[in-house]
Amino acid sequence: MKVFWSSLAMDRVAEIGSYIAEDNPVASDEWVHKIFARVGQLEHFPESGRHISETRRKDIRELVWGNYRIIYRLETKRVAILTVRHMKQMLPIEELK
Repeated sequence: MKVFWSSLAMDRVAEIGSYIAEDNPVASDEWVHKIFARVGQLEHFPESGRHISETRRKDIRELVWGNYRIIYRLETKRVAILTVRHMKQMLPIEELK
C-alpha cells in the first residue's frame, strides 16, 4: 500500500522538528527520521493503527509514537497521513478531512 503525506502532516513534522532543533539539532534529525520510519510500517500493515476516539469513522486511525499521534485515513489504494499531534493537544476535527 502506498503512503501519502498531506501538506498539513508534513508541515506538522517540520514544525515539531524545528522546535526540537532549537535545543538539539541532532535529536531533531533523529526524530524526523524515526517518524518517517514508523509510518513506513503502514505500507505493509495499514490497519496496524487503532481507531481514534474523536470520530466513529472506521477509516480514520492513529499510530502512537512516543508522545505523538500520527493520524491517518485508510483509502482503497493508499494510506493518507492527515496530521501529527502531540498527545496533549486537542485534535481539531477539521484536520481529519
